[in-house]
Amino acid sequence: MIDKTVGSVEDAVAGIRDGATIMIGGFGRAGQPVELIDALIAQGAGDLTIINNNAGNGDTGLAALLAKKRVRKIVCSFPRQHDSWVFDDLYRAGEIELELVPQGNLAERIRAAGAGIGAFFSPTGVGTQLADGKELREIDGRTYALEYPIKADVALVGAYRADRWGNLIYRETARNFGPIMAAAASTTIVQVDEIVPLGSLDPETVVTPGIFVDRVVAVGERAWLRDGAFVGGVDIEGRALADASTASATGAEGDQ
Repeated sequence: MIDKTVGSVEDAVAGIRDGATIMIGGFGRAGQPVELIDALIAQGAGDLTIINNNAGNGDTGLAALLAKKRVRKIVCSFPRQHDSWVFDDLYRAGEIELELVPQGNLAERIRAAGAGIGAFFSPTGVGTQLADGKELREIDGRTYALEYPIKADVALVGAYRADRWGNLIYRETARNFGPIMAAAASTTIVQVDEIVPLGSLDPETVVTPGIFVDRVVAVGERAWLRDGAFVGGVDIEGRALADASTASATGAEGDQ
């Protein structure tokens, strides 16, 4: 019987080694697998290379992992924002290495790894320092740079629901990097709000097939949701967010 579920986040991240390359899903805090990151902090692995769109927000999730100085290098497209003070301090002190990758290239390099593509040409970054040392080729009158896939030892992904086979569905914008990261890692570990019985997921809505998933753990519904609908919460400064009646007008229901 195929059953990819595990009983705790501690069991989910067991075996992640020092020096591992880890993809972490999320676009800022939307879709970030915070409970898995906290379990990784407790697990103790260090000297990590992290692949993420951002470089941490505030003091929680990825930022908390950075604060523990367990990350040697981060590969991302958007390292600095108003609440990236943990990364800023580490980078200015020379305590973390940064590889900056334009967002489209980052997504395509991850997707290419999952799809088995050896390399591809992209125009993004040509004429800037990001293309220094890369093979350039002119195609239809435009210059492109050769880009290679990004793969990882482990992907930590946040999804909405799963069955015991590891089939996943996501919630709105929390989907972001999860599907491509799940396909690009040797081991994919997923946290979901709930694990549902086989047959409960409409096959037409499954985004990540279970073949790409190795471990699934249920962490419960987020505090700002009820039955999958946004019911309010606070932002990083503690200010109240819109409730469900105004969420559609503000776009807030897609944020997490």
